[in-house]
Amino acid sequence: MSSIPSRVFVARLLGLDVFDPLGDRLGRLRDVVVLSRGTRGAPHVVGIVVEVPGKKRVFVPMTRVTSMDQSQIICTGLVNLRRFHQRGAEQLVVGELFDRRVTLADGSGDAVIEDIAMDQQRSGDWLVSKLFVRRGGSTSRLRGLRRGETMLIDWTDAHPGSIHEPQGATQFLASHEDLKPADFADAMQDMSDKRRLEVANELQDERLADVLQELPEEDQVQLLSSLDAERAADVLEEMDPDDAADLLAELPEEQAEELLQLMEPEEAKDVRRLLEYDEDTAGGLMTPVPVILPPEATVAEALAHVRREDLSPALASAIFICRPPLETPTGRFLGVVHIQQLLRSAPPEQLGSIVDKNLEPVSDLASVSEVAQTMAQYNLNSLPVVNATGRLVGAVTVDDLLDHLLPDDWRVHEGGAPLKKFGGRIG
Repeated sequence: MSSIPSRVFVARLLGLDVFDPLGDRLGRLRDVVVLSRGTRGAPHVVGIVVEVPGKKRVFVPMTRVTSMDQSQIICTGLVNLRRFHQRGAEQLVVGELFDRRVTLADGSGDAVIEDIAMDQQRSGDWLVSKLFVRRGGSTSRLRGLRRGETMLIDWTDAHPGSIHEPQGATQFLASHEDLKPADFADAMQDMSDKRRLEVANELQDERLADVLQELPEEDQVQLLSSLDAERAADVLEEMDPDDAADLLAELPEEQAEELLQLMEPEEAKDVRRLLEYDEDTAGGLMTPVPVILPPEATVAEALAHVRREDLSPALASAIFICRPPLETPTGRFLGVVHIQQLLRSAPPEQLGSIVDKNLEPVSDLASVSEVAQTMAQYNLNSLPVVNATGRLVGAVTVDDLLDHLLPDDWRVHEGGAPLKKFGGRIG
C-alpha cells in the first residue's frame, strides 16, 4: 500500500532527494508538472521533474512515486533518463504557476499564488486542490518587500489570469537560489521568452550577470536586448570584462556603443580595449583584471587577495608580479607566483623573492593555438599576456580557453531534444 499522505505542499518538497526502493539516490526534486483540465476542474498532477547527477532534469510520472513526505521522495526506480521536455498543455508549478496572479471568486480582489497543495484521490490520481495565496501581494526587486495577508483557498475559489498577463518571479527565485549560475542558466533555457524576461527582471544585477555569462551567445543577445538600456549597462558592468566584450561584439555597432556610453567609464575602458582584439588572439580571450601585485607585497597580502569570493579558481591560482602601475596595462612584467608557492612560503616573505621568472608570457597578438599549446605544455590554469612593450595587459584562464575551443553550441542541451533558442524545445 502506498505511504503517500493525502496532501503535500509543493514548496516544501523542492530540493528533496529522490530515492529508488533500495535507497540509492536518483536526484533532487526541482518542479512538479500539472496538466490543465480547463473548465472541467483542478489541474491534474502528472509527474515531477528531478535533477539527476550531471545536472540533467528528467521526468518521473506520479504513477512511479510510491512515497512522499517532507524528508524524502521514493519512486519505483524505473526512470527514463532522457531530458525532460514540456509538452502541450503541461505547466510547471514552480516555473509557471508560482507568482501567477488570480482573481478571488468572492469578489474581494486579486491575489498571488505562493504555494500549491496537491491531493491524491481514491482513484490514485493527484490533483491540485489548494492554493496558498497572498492577497494584493506585490514584490520589489530592489527591496524584496511583500505586502498583504496570506490565506489557503480551494482551487475553485480563484480564477487564474491569462498566461499572457505580467507575472512576478519571487517564489521561483527563492526555490532556485541554491543553483550555481550555470545550472540556473540551464533552467532558464526551458522557459518561454516572456517568463525568462520576468525572471531576469527580478534578479539582482550581479546574479543576472553571472547567469547571462553561462547562456549561449545568441540567447545572451536576445535577453540583454530585452532589458532597458540603463539596466543592460548595469548588468554589463557586473559581468567579467571579457564576457561583456564578447557579448557587445555580437550586438549592432550602434547599440553596443550606446551601452558603452551608459557604463561607468572605468568599466567601459577595459571592455573597449578588449574589443580592439581579434577574437582568435590571446588578447581576444584574456581577462584584463587578473590578480596583480608588486614585488614588495608579502605572501600574506597575496593570500588575502586570492581568498576573494568573486575570484574564479583559475584566476586565484596565480599572482602576476609587475612594476607599477598595477592596473593593466601595467609597468614591466616580472613573473608569476603560483598559489602552491604561496602556501609553502612564510607570510612575511616578499613576493619578489619567490617569483617564477621562467614562465614566458604570450603576446596579446598570439594565436589561440599558441595559447593552448603553452597552457597544455606547462599545465597552467592561467597564462600572462603582455603587449609589445612587455607590459601585462591581462591573463588567459583555462575556462576562457575551453569556452573558445568547445563547439559553439556546447551550452545547448544534449541528447535527442534539440533546443530552440530562448523559446523552449522544438517539439
